[in-house]
Amino acid sequence: MELKFIDPRALKENPDKARRSKSNPQADALLLATIKAVGIVQPPVVAAEPDGGNGYVIDAGHRRVKQAIAAGLEEIAVLVIERAEDGGAMRSLAETLAHEQLNPVDQWRAIERLVALGWTEEAIAIALALPVRQIKKLRLLANVLPAMLDQMARGDMPDERQLRTIASASIEEQKEVWKKYKPSKADPQVTWWSVAQGLTKTHMYAKHASFGDDLALAYGIAWVEDLFAPADEDSRYTTDVDAYLGAQQEWMTNNLPKRGVIADVGSYGEVKLPPKAERVHGKPGKADHTAMYLDQRTGAVQSVHYRMPEAKRPKGDAGSGIDDVGAAAVTSTPRPDVTRTGLAMIGDYRTDALHEALARAPIEDDTLLALLVLALAGQNVSIASGKSDNPYGHANVARHAARLIGEGGKLEFDWDTLRQVARLTLVEVLSCRENRTDSGIVARFAGAAVGADAFLPNMGTEDFMSCLSRPALEASCKDTPVLPRQKVKDTRAALVQHFLTESFVHPGALFAPAAPSATAWVAKHAVVEVEDDEAGDGDSAPDPLDGLEGDQPSAETNDHPSEDGAHGDDSEAWRVAAE
Repeated sequence: MELKFIDPRALKENPDKARRSKSNPQADALLLATIKAVGIVQPPVVAAEPDGGNGYVIDAGHRRVKQAIAAGLEEIAVLVIERAEDGGAMRSLAETLAHEQLNPVDQWRAIERLVALGWTEEAIAIALALPVRQIKKLRLLANVLPAMLDQMARGDMPDERQLRTIASASIEEQKEVWKKYKPSKADPQVTWWSVAQGLTKTHMYAKHASFGDDLALAYGIAWVEDLFAPADEDSRYTTDVDAYLGAQQEWMTNNLPKRGVIADVGSYGEVKLPPKAERVHGKPGKADHTAMYLDQRTGAVQSVHYRMPEAKRPKGDAGSGIDDVGAAAVTSTPRPDVTRTGLAMIGDYRTDALHEALARAPIEDDTLLALLVLALAGQNVSIASGKSDNPYGHANVARHAARLIGEGGKLEFDWDTLRQVARLTLVEVLSCRENRTDSGIVARFAGAAVGADAFLPNMGTEDFMSCLSRPALEASCKDTPVLPRQKVKDTRAALVQHFLTESFVHPGALFAPAAPSATAWVAKHAVVEVEDDEAGDGDSAPDPLDGLEGDQPSAETNDHPSEDGAHGDDSEAWRVAAE
């Protein structure tokens, strides 16, 4: 090794240098400023020209030589060494990696040069302190379209799975897909997920197959092994798409569940449900149906649940219908002990007495809670339940309330039974569904109180994300590595891919209502209570509960549901009881 001073303009570039792409402009500017200030701290390494030439070839330090020329230096110090057998290819790669990181494309080119010179993948991995798998991954770039390589050299790289998919496709297939997804001035970033999907549409993987070896043999499916896939992953695939889909279709037919149908898909891959069907996104009920279909992108069997509206009863089916009237006209019945007018008077007497007792008689807390459950089971209360297996929840509430009645028709229960019945009743009554079962803001109060946010499912799915607008999708990119794309579908696809391993809950799905809404609801009902108090007739002694029911019969409460989805003052009664 010898130290010499040479004009940097006389030095020649090494044809085997590792760095081919342009280096970072900011890094070059910093190096130039350093050379102008203190000169070259570490001399470049050069070797004599091959074939007995008089000049020198740069082994390491191309950027330093270039910036020295830019700084106007007439001479620089260089270290002259003997020329290596491989022309300095390994030394150039190792030295460059120790400084500014090479982009993957330049790393691949340098590795291919070393392989051509006789280096093995294992030897390269040991010399560069890299895993052998990383060397194999970089060598996949040898099968990539040159136009894609140019894009990757700019730092826009696909992930390993996408790179394997691209490299396993033919150059002609890559050209066709690249025409559709290549970058533009408006959107310079490539959606590699879409590129990979475009190249895998003719590859149907065994890991997505629901059918077994018997159907695979029957349809003549021959699996091909993906040699680049990880060893612990089933990477077998077939390009016989028709046979694959046929086997999947037969499997669905043989394994169709009760209340199940095989559904078609639309032009965008969405499942087509029967007319008037309502999609069930939560836990399906016993009365719900299942629609099975094939994912157009992967060929995998998918299923969704839905419910159909309840069929209307014929008018003659009611207990008091025409047939009953006709039978009553034929059959003679004895005169009742009390006329209908008398029964109505008894009803008024009982109602007044009940309201008086509820307002003035001492009632223990457990008895009060039990009475609330019984009240919701009354025939004057209509409960449109949010439960998927029973949209008409009144019968279930009555069944729960029956557990509180002992022998002789008296309230008999223990605290465990009361707690369980109260929970079951709340499940029947409270609902947040966007239909006639909606309980309004009171259900959100209840959800916030019991921490229901923690039970919300992952909403980062294609079904839910397709319901969001562009601003909402871009807002969902916050706190994620996903960047908004020019096309909404590309942003959505990237978010769905990201949330496969993480959970996403849209802020609008959280239970706690906005403070103005909660304040307005409380103020509204506080005013109603004051007005009701002032509306009392003054016949009884002053009491905070006077006037709550007024003089109206309880049977009329069903005709005046509150605007928030509760009936009468039930929701307020629950609040008072909880306090």
